[in-house]
Parts: sequence; structure tokens; C-alpha cells
Amino acid sequence: MEFKRGRYSWLLRPILIIYDIFVINYLAFCFLKLNENNLYFFSFNFLNNKHLLYFIYSVVLWLISTVFLNFYKVYRYTSFLNIMSLLIKQFLVFGLIVFAFVGAFRSIKMPATITLNYLLYSFVAIGFIKILSFYVLKTFRLYYKGNTRNVIIAGSGDSIEELRSFFTKRKELGYNVKGVFNNSKDRKTTGTISECFNFLETNGNIDEIYCSIDELTEKEVNKFVKYANINHCNIKFVPNRLKLYTKRLHTDYYTYIPVLSIQDGILNNEFVKFIKRSFDIIFSLFIIIFVLSWLSLILFILIKIESKGPLFYRHKRNGINYKEFYCYKYRSLTITEEIKGTYVKQDDSRVTNIGKFLRKTNLDELPQFINVLIGDMSVVGPRPHMLSYTEDYSKIIDKYNFIFRHHVKPGITGLAQIKGYRGEVETDQDIINRIKYDIFYIENWSLLLDVKIIFQTIINVFKGDEKAY
Repeated sequence: MEFKRGRYSWLLRPILIIYDIFVINYLAFCFLKLNENNLYFFSFNFLNNKHLLYFIYSVVLWLISTVFLNFYKVYRYTSFLNIMSLLIKQFLVFGLIVFAFVGAFRSIKMPATITLNYLLYSFVAIGFIKILSFYVLKTFRLYYKGNTRNVIIAGSGDSIEELRSFFTKRKELGYNVKGVFNNSKDRKTTGTISECFNFLETNGNIDEIYCSIDELTEKEVNKFVKYANINHCNIKFVPNRLKLYTKRLHTDYYTYIPVLSIQDGILNNEFVKFIKRSFDIIFSLFIIIFVLSWLSLILFILIKIESKGPLFYRHKRNGINYKEFYCYKYRSLTITEEIKGTYVKQDDSRVTNIGKFLRKTNLDELPQFINVLIGDMSVVGPRPHMLSYTEDYSKIIDKYNFIFRHHVKPGITGLAQIKGYRGEVETDQDIINRIKYDIFYIENWSLLLDVKIIFQTIINVFKGDEKAY
């Protein structure tokens, strides 16, 4: 997730949006009056249906089109050519919107030349202010040292050296390099990767972290992602120049240097998050009230009769952005503490008799609805792994895919689980296929897909699963 940093610069985008909406509507009013041979430009009359209708139509479709074209996503490293490209694309689309409005309402007899003049004047007025604001900010950073970003760079290699040079030479972009950390003995570096984490703890004003993803271990990437998430700073990854760049991560170019950031997929869209979270709360409350309330009493007696220990078993897992949390299950083993790197195997002697039934039917997972209600998990999503397995699997799986998988909340059930990729990982292909289905789910999420996975999970409860042991 991209965190917005800065004191006042974040106000620029809403100001530009308001200005743009004012321009397209004021000029529309002016040209409509001009077409009617009436030059009283300032006599707004929103009681006139034509004006009111166009105002609503233009505002709604302008905002929708700018979202789809990322018209307002201009950053300090964006080039002038990219800004011009955004302006041209936006006004080609907006031109179609305007001509569609004129064509739909035959009562508005507007010659094509006047409509084209209206679009041209709007393009100039909006483009001038957009470009002016971009260069005013550059000047402000260069001469007044404002609107800056404090960054650190972790790693080494040609791409990292190019990035450091880019930040140092392009002072108008406002990047302050606070430190460069890698495990080489180069005198230019601030310290080692391990010293970088100490530096971050004592310097809380870091805005962005740039990591050489191909050099760092999964454990180090994990720590950087968790730090960035907790401290609301942005984390970006610098790949080897010879590598292809995955669609799982968003690619920006700082001149010719590719910089990757974790893609905000559909599951991180604010509206989708609201829908999914509402569904999670309603569904988990239903299960807790109407199932866990009585089932827990019965299982408490049965589990206690067979072995000593608590009803619930909790174990640490990696959640969204590698955040650690305690995942709850009904205890199905004789042991009460997690032993590192020990998946339950077939005919495992640690599994109790009641535990065999719970694991075969997946009923041992039901307490995780408490995790869903708390907000650590979702009903449907990629299954969370043991902390030790997270590090082991990352050596098998493409690192880009593995990071992308941890950018959403884990689930009680998931697409990989209903496809049979659950439980013990016997071969590399097991975990590769599990991640493949997880990525497919993240990229193709829909509420209907969630419902389908839940229904298939319920069916599997009654059928049983050969890998549930």
C-alpha cells in the first residue's frame, strides 16, 4: 500500500480536481452562452436544466475517467512527456464524453467548431496549471528545500548505484539519502544490512525504503516490509537490470531505472475492502454465535477426557504484510506448544482420536472465525504459514509472487485448499501450485468467488479430504 507522506503537498491533488471541474463547467457555460449570442458569462443559472444536467454529467464522468486513466497520479519522478501523455489521453476521452452529451440531447444545437474550441480552451487552462504546479514544486524543493523525502537504500549492484546517483544529482526531486546499507566493505556505505534495522529504529523520520530485492534474503525483506507497514513509510524494490519485471508488482521508472512497489490489487481497493470486511464480520458473528457457542462446550469435554491441555491451540503465523499474529484452532494434538518446522504427517502419533475427526472434517479451524472478527484474517484468502515455513518456502517460490501473496489478509479457507493443495508439503510442486492458486485468487477476486469457495469448503467437510490428517 502506498502511504501519503508530507505536510501540505497532499492538498495539491484535491485543489487541482476542484479547479479542473470548475474550468470544464465554467467554459461550458461560456461557450453555451456564446452559441446563444448572449455574452453574460457570469450569470450562472443552474435552474436551467441544460446547465444542471451537464454539470452533473461532466463532474461524474470527469472523475470516473481520471480514475481509470490515473490522470492525477503525477509524482516527483514523473517526466514532462508523461504529463503531456496524460493530458492528451484525458482530453481524447473527455472529448468523446462531451460529443456523446451533445449527440444525446438534440435540443442543444452546438456546432462542432464551438465544441472543439471548448475542449481546446479547457485543455490549455487545465494543462497550464497542471504543468505549472509540477514545476513550482520542483523549484520549491531545489531552492527552499521543502517537500522533501528522506530515503534509505539497502543493497548493492549497478541498479542501486544508478539509483543513488539519480537521487544525488536530481536535487529538484527532493530526495534526501539518509544512508546506503549493504554487506560490502565499500567506504561509501553507511553500514551493513543488519545495522540498517538499528538505524531505522533510531531514525523514525524515514519516508521511503529502497531495497535490492535480488540481494536481500526473505527474512530481511520480511523485516523491511513489516517496518514499513508499522511506521507508514513506503517500501520499493530495485531489481537486477537483467531481470524481467513481474506484473505482481507495480513498476515505475526513475529515468531509466525500474523501481518496483507492491501492487495494490483489487482486494486493497477501499470499496472492496469495505465489502469484504462487512461480509467477514457478518459471517464470523453468525458462526461464533450459532456454531462455536455450543460446539466449544461439547469439544471442551471430549478433548479434556482424552488429553490434558487447553481447548484452543494458538500458533504464530504471518498475516498481511508479514505481520505476525496468533492463529486459533481447536487442539487436536497431545502437545500444546508449536515445534518449529513440524507439519502434522499421516498417522502422526501426536494426533488424538477426537483430533483425527476434527482435522479430517476441518472443524479444528473454526476458532479462526475469532481471528476474522478481530481483523487478523478473512474468511477466504491465502492460508497463513508457520513462521519457519514462510522463510523455507520463499527459497522455492519466485520472491515477487511470495511478497504479493502476503499483501492481503490470510483466510480460513482458500482456492488452493479446495483444489487439494493443503496440509503437508511433500514436494516443491505442492507449494508452487498452492501459491499459483493464491495468486489467481488475489488477481481475480469477486464476492461470488468467495461464496463458491465457502460452499466447496462446506462440501469438503462432509466428504472429507485425503490430505486432512
